[in-house]
Amino acid sequence: MTRTIFYTATTLDGYIADDDDSLDWLMRQPQEAGGAGDYEAFISGIGAIVMGATTYEWVLEHDQGVWSYELPTFVLTHRNLPSPRSTTNGEPADVRFRQGSIAELGQEMREAAGANDLWVVGGGDLAGQFADLGQLDEIVTSIAPVVLGAGRPLLPRRLDLELMDVERNGAFIVARHRIAGPLLEDREGSSLSSARRAAEV
Repeated sequence: MTRTIFYTATTLDGYIADDDDSLDWLMRQPQEAGGAGDYEAFISGIGAIVMGATTYEWVLEHDQGVWSYELPTFVLTHRNLPSPRSTTNGEPADVRFRQGSIAELGQEMREAAGANDLWVVGGGDLAGQFADLGQLDEIVTSIAPVVLGAGRPLLPRRLDLELMDVERNGAFIVARHRIAGPLLEDREGSSLSSARRAAEV
């Protein structure tokens, strides 16, 4: 069964980029290839990718127009964005620009992933939209020893998580969490409000 996984790096205070969308703080961190949270091991289980427009533009600029992913990639945007020139092996890039909600597009993305998982690359609000629908299964974070104080939040939602695994890789704490659901206090507050409204009738 296809899972939807938000696999990303974050600062200790929960930001995936600074206010200028810079990842300089991330690129200088030491990390051991093949260690916990290894990218190659992770991507081998992925069948399709989804990202927002800001993430897409950053990746395209960083890779100078050459697309580093061989997998079907969904880019959610209302803007006209350039397509990659090719993948790194010279083949046409399978980038699919889409408008609409996760509720409308989720099935198409899961079908593109086949028997493998769907990777939510970013940003945080996109992962949150999956979570809103109960369609985000796991979060895998590589937590860097950096505090930014402000920036692009990791996942701007109120959720309860279950810690499944934690390891160290170089400078990073690598944690894997299962999404347990909306924050318990929010659910209890909603139930309490419903009970109060019923009592007032």
